[in-house]
Amino acid sequence: MNIILAYIGVVLMVALSGIGSAYGTSIAANATVGAMKKRMNSFGQSMILSALPATQGLYGFAAFFFIQNYLTAGITTLQAAAIFGLGLTVGLVCLFSAIRQGQICANGIAAIGGGYDVMGKTLLLAVFPELYAIITVAVTFLVTGLMGEPIL
Repeated sequence: MNIILAYIGVVLMVALSGIGSAYGTSIAANATVGAMKKRMNSFGQSMILSALPATQGLYGFAAFFFIQNYLTAGITTLQAAAIFGLGLTVGLVCLFSAIRQGQICANGIAAIGGGYDVMGKTLLLAVFPELYAIITVAVTFLVTGLMGEPIL
């Protein structure tokens, strides 16, 4: 039963972060299409901003590598609960972070399409929600260091 709980945590971690990235990049990409209707040469800057929310999906995947050695038949109840909690935390934070980052990027892309030079400032503002996704990966690393050695 412990291993099932742990795997549910892994699924939440990877799936929710991936879903968030898919939504976030779609939001920004839709704004890119709108910006190109106004200024065709806005694609380069807009594409960079559109890609930013994709990183949260990568964070969910990266966090998996910190916990993969614990996914064994001998996993303890405490380790399984920790993995489930980490999975839920990483998944939800990355989900909302990517969506909100996509919205920030979309606003910047709309401004770029309107002729404003806001690429750098938008990039700076878009980093703020991503910080929390990065923190969850760091917490995953720290917690796995406290969980003890995996039981094989």
